[in-house]
Amino acid sequence: MEKSTEQENDTLDKCLAILRKQGYKITPQRRAVLAAFGSCGRFATVQQLLEVVRRTQPDVSLDTIYRNLTLLAELGIVHEVHRPSGNAFEVVAPGHHHHHLVCTECGKTECINICPMNKLYEKEADKRGFFVTGHVFEVYGLCASCRSRLLKK
Repeated sequence: MEKSTEQENDTLDKCLAILRKQGYKITPQRRAVLAAFGSCGRFATVQQLLEVVRRTQPDVSLDTIYRNLTLLAELGIVHEVHRPSGNAFEVVAPGHHHHHLVCTECGKTECINICPMNKLYEKEADKRGFFVTGHVFEVYGLCASCRSRLLKK
């Protein structure tokens, strides 16, 4: 289901509010990177974001996109999805936690709303002197289309 323009604007406003609350400036480039997610679909690659941002900010460099994505990820505004075909980024709602299914053939990515992390992992980390601050869990395999196509070979 595609987001409406109103939903995209609301999401953008929430992201900008998080940046302001954390004391970051709202630069034209930063605003353009966040706005670009609305044109790129749920999972955007760095190249897709760069292409969209350059429509309004032609002098923006790839490095600027990466720096902004790094900051946005650190603040929990975006999530980086590790894919064999190249990493992608998605805007996440504050406090929403989920993981991903990733097709190793075509890169198709889907969200799953389950989390395998539990207190046992935290206890095990604590025994070793670690304080858990986060985790990443992505399941890799073949989507239905790729699996069907490969079985026909």
